[in-house]
Amino acid sequence: MPKLILRRYLIAGLLVWLPIIATVLVIRFILDLMDQTLLLLPRPLRPEAWLGVHIPGLGALLAVFLLFATGLLVTNIIGRSLVRAWEDLLNRIPFVRAVYGGVKSFSTTILSNSGNSFKKVLLVEYPRTGLWSIGFQTASDVRLGIAPGAESQVCVFIPTTPNPTSGFIVLVPRSQAIELDMNVDAAMKMIVTLGVVAPPAVAPAAAALPAAAPAAPAPAAR
Repeated sequence: MPKLILRRYLIAGLLVWLPIIATVLVIRFILDLMDQTLLLLPRPLRPEAWLGVHIPGLGALLAVFLLFATGLLVTNIIGRSLVRAWEDLLNRIPFVRAVYGGVKSFSTTILSNSGNSFKKVLLVEYPRTGLWSIGFQTASDVRLGIAPGAESQVCVFIPTTPNPTSGFIVLVPRSQAIELDMNVDAAMKMIVTLGVVAPPAVAPAAAALPAAAPAAPAPAAR
């Protein structure tokens, strides 16, 4: 009995501290990463040189300022011309062209408000029939390797768990992808927690329900 009580208290303490420690570590990692932007400044202008102490988070302020200044620059004619000239230069380098073009297309799709990329949670049969995986729609009308007039496909990104930054893309016929009535945050939380944190019941969205098959004619009476 005392062992059960001790175990219960230890688990209760872990449930309080584990999310706090994980959050602090993630925020600290992001701040340390953004503090690397201070290396862009000359050594005499860095905060450590005239403050005498390192203050975490100053790099984040510099990063936000650089992003704002860059956005302000590229929204006018001169800035767009400079960006276009820079992209033309990168597009002439074989390997760099592929990497830069892919990252630019991905970031434009994710950060823009247009389109349906990563806004729909889909349920698809993967990796084989009878096993279902949760994925995110990245393209809604794909026609690769299908006959003219055949049903279009949807491109689905299936993230791995517990690291959703890697995964697979599969092309699924539109009628075989079930849209779930679940937002992206809930689906991502389920993936990161190995399925431990999952909604109790999720129904297919009304638009994703397959059309009902026509009823078979009743046999004629003899």
